[in-house]
Amino acid sequence: MTHPPKSAAPPVVGPGASAAPGIPAQAPRPAPPGSPAPAARRTAFAEGADRLRAAATTEPGRLRIIGAVLALLVVAFGAVTAWQASERAAAADDVLHRSQPLSSGAADIYRSLADANTAASSGFLAGGQEPAAARDRYEKDIRTAAAGLVTAAANAEPGSASEATIAKLNKLLPEYKGLVERARTYNRQGYPVGGAYLRYANEKMQQEMLPAAEDLYTKENARLDADYADATPYPWIAIALGVLALAALGWAQRRSYRRTHRVLNHGLVAASTVTAAALLWLVIGHAVARSELNGSYDHGVRSLTVLHDARIASLKARGNENLSLVARGAETITVGGKTYDAYYHDFDKDMAVLGDGLTRAQKLADDQGGRTPVKAAEGNMAVWKQRHASARAEDENGNYQQALDKVIGAKGATGECFDSVDSNLARAIDHEQGEFQRAAGDGRDAMAGVPVGAAVLAVLGAAGAVSGIGRRLSEYR
Repeated sequence: MTHPPKSAAPPVVGPGASAAPGIPAQAPRPAPPGSPAPAARRTAFAEGADRLRAAATTEPGRLRIIGAVLALLVVAFGAVTAWQASERAAAADDVLHRSQPLSSGAADIYRSLADANTAASSGFLAGGQEPAAARDRYEKDIRTAAAGLVTAAANAEPGSASEATIAKLNKLLPEYKGLVERARTYNRQGYPVGGAYLRYANEKMQQEMLPAAEDLYTKENARLDADYADATPYPWIAIALGVLALAALGWAQRRSYRRTHRVLNHGLVAASTVTAAALLWLVIGHAVARSELNGSYDHGVRSLTVLHDARIASLKARGNENLSLVARGAETITVGGKTYDAYYHDFDKDMAVLGDGLTRAQKLADDQGGRTPVKAAEGNMAVWKQRHASARAEDENGNYQQALDKVIGAKGATGECFDSVDSNLARAIDHEQGEFQRAAGDGRDAMAGVPVGAAVLAVLGAAGAVSGIGRRLSEYR
């Protein structure tokens, strides 16, 4: 008896399996109610942290972490040292080659304008035939002021207040020259209106040009102070990182000693040595640079500021002395109910400023080369005041020609005293300028090699740290 064949049972197709040809795939069965949801994949950071924690449970893993941290600290120390040292070296270079020369240039602009005004009044007092020396001095001062304005304009930041001040002076300078030329023309023709033009030119100089030049000088001094402020602060971040790197290297060596009883790890010792060398170079180099820069400010910039102010005061005093004779009492001022000649009154104020400036310059001078010309200028000023008192007495008694001879005469005049004061102050300024350049140059040079040196030493230190840790790791292989 023949039995019919048994039919094959259909295959069970599970989730994700392909059904046999011709047989429809079964849908995956839903998860029973209340069963937990499948866990989400963790982030790469979390997985890396787990691997790091797992590695830290073994000594080789801990050594690798220590080596990486030590290398990172040493490299960070070198990078920050190079950055901060570079900033301070650049600021010191700006002090030496940019801001201080521009500050002195602004002072020269002021001095040249004031001296041009003085020379113009001296030439006017001489009469129709203006002396060639007075004319040449006036023209030289105008050229110096114009050249100084060109230099200042080239170094001014676009849109800054200094740029606006320079533009103002460039506009006023030709206007002033035009007034002086008119005064000379009328003076040669014997017209009294020439004196009025000269007084108007002096008014433009005193009320517009010199205040603008003083403002420019103030702004350039502020820029100089800002560069000093950038060059002198201690690099505390770099110093802190250097100390931290040395402490970490010391800890690593102590840890190695406690586990191996080996006194020295050559790699870590080398890393500590170069890190300490970089830190000492930074601290000592910056200390020397700071000392020299502070010295250049105390014995250079401060002295130069006082000397420039004194020289400007002498120029203004000389101009007022001349203009008192040009005006012949036409300009007066009332102070405390009393009326004075305006130019004589201003002369007395300028001489007081000059005397105070010479006293301060004498105290600031730190060697005989700086004190000698200042002391000579003090003697010249004393004689000037005596001669001026004699000339003023002649003028107030109506002896105009005698007063004029005592002011612009060929011998024994106040003009000789003024020239001596001016030349001695110029000598003192040249001496202090040299002192500044020497000290500021030494300060800049003290920081010159620190950025590159620190970077090289940091690389060597990091290599030493890695080498020292690598030597310990090789013992586990």
